[in-house]
Amino acid sequence: MKKLLVIGYVWPEPDSSAAGSRMLQLIDIFQTQQHSVTYASPALETDHMVDLETLDIKKVSIELNNSSFDDYINTLKPDVVLFDRFMMEEQFAWRVEKQCPSALRLLETVDLHCLRQARHEAVKNNKDALILDNLDLNNDTALREVASILRCDLSLMISEYEIELLKNNYKVAEELLLYLPFMYDLINKEESPEKWPSFENRKNFVTIGNFRHEPNWDSVLYLKNKIWPLIRTKLKNAELHIYGSYPPKKAQQLHNPKQGFYIKGWAEDAIDTLSQYRICLAPLRFGAGMKGKLADAMLSGTPGVTTSIGAESMYAEFDWPGVIEDDAKAFADAAIDLYGKQEKWEQCQLNGIAIVNEVFNKEVNQRRFLNKLASTLKTLDEHRNNNFTGMMLRHHKMKSTMYMSQWIEAKNKVKGEN
Repeated sequence: MKKLLVIGYVWPEPDSSAAGSRMLQLIDIFQTQQHSVTYASPALETDHMVDLETLDIKKVSIELNNSSFDDYINTLKPDVVLFDRFMMEEQFAWRVEKQCPSALRLLETVDLHCLRQARHEAVKNNKDALILDNLDLNNDTALREVASILRCDLSLMISEYEIELLKNNYKVAEELLLYLPFMYDLINKEESPEKWPSFENRKNFVTIGNFRHEPNWDSVLYLKNKIWPLIRTKLKNAELHIYGSYPPKKAQQLHNPKQGFYIKGWAEDAIDTLSQYRICLAPLRFGAGMKGKLADAMLSGTPGVTTSIGAESMYAEFDWPGVIEDDAKAFADAAIDLYGKQEKWEQCQLNGIAIVNEVFNKEVNQRRFLNKLASTLKTLDEHRNNNFTGMMLRHHKMKSTMYMSQWIEAKNKVKGEN
């Protein structure tokens, strides 16, 4: 049996974030191909982390800057190593290459952190985050993240927009990138709308998202200060229910029933929760990747009103299952209009089904991934030799990180002895 080692930035929380459910989707592909899976992370355990062992995934805690990892991976001898985000590649890839040079090294980017950061800075400076000229795409995060992508054998990209950005702005070879969006089972377009709560049996607005994710927190504030007051002017009895894991005190202080603004906190089942509401609001002003809340809205038959950044790379050539608006007033007007139009609302449901069945088609996307994986493994030496920039970066990164890590480890030992 072949072995997959995942080195995770955090322990997966599929009910807290899209990144958590995405990781389990990736692991499932390997398990269906008869790989034994080990998930290792230096992170602290959390209340919402999934029970990996019930999913037949071995769970291992590892340490940063500790040669015990070298002994561990040399014993495990994985065939494939998947780094969850570029920070884990920075920390552990040199050790993986040194101990298991023939292991395929994959990077799960989740989204382009450098793009999200650049857009965040633009918003803070009152600039339009959609305009590339407004973005500092050569920020420090980009230097680290793109270098990590170049060092890996293959990087998994959830967004076609980000693939084009990497190819055109950072000159990353297409052979190093694989488009792999969300992966869901097909939705029956005749049966599912009959099973979902109907237009008449739903009411109010909803938004959902991990409060620790800065685009989500900004979205909540934008709703509170700009959009929701405009909606309440026309729909005086409407309520907005805000769900998400890890709500801080500052978020709980926004709770205001008189304004119809409710901070609900943790949602045990996001899709079931969303299915109780008529409209999902996601006024994201910055961010990157695909948006889990909007995918979950499609899976629950809940039309979504969002921004261009929210809908980015999520619907291909299909009609959006809701409305896309970037201006606060236009956003509010669109939400009000859709809330009251049953025929339009039901068509948005069908649009969402089409996107899930085509863009997020599990069988098609898994096949694409496995074919790319097989072809890369078959020609791995040639694949690596064709990536001279990656070879050069691995050489210098391995040396600098290795010596820094060894210095930290030696210092920690001295502290322990004293």
